[in-house]
Amino acid sequence: QVQLVESGGALVQSGSSLTLSCVVSGVEFSLYDMGWYHQAPGSQRELLATITSRDVTGYKEHIKDRFSIFRDNTRNTVFLQMNKLEPEDTGVYYCNAPALLKLNRSSWGQGTRVTISS
Repeated sequence: QVQLVESGGALVQSGSSLTLSCVVSGVEFSLYDMGWYHQAPGSQRELLATITSRDVTGYKEHIKDRFSIFRDNTRNTVFLQMNKLEPEDTGVYYCNAPALLKLNRSSWGQGTRVTISS
């Protein structure tokens, strides 16, 4: 059973930085592409950033100059470095493996809440 534990969320001011972490267990972490997802209040969860098993990254356009995804396979952890945070970044952030989601082999963790005050 895949387990995902996100952390690092906080209430911060606009313009601040945060680094989110997600520890993954129950799967051979290094073999899987990973993603960070954002669910804004009242909105659907959306995929923001991805990193492949070979460290190739991809981003949604509106965050690509401010956020950075990276991973540490020795710690089974994927990170999201978020800079120049804006009120629109408020929401709950989740990590997951897109391939495992498609195969119904993963569910969602509790997420980590980020609140940006203007």
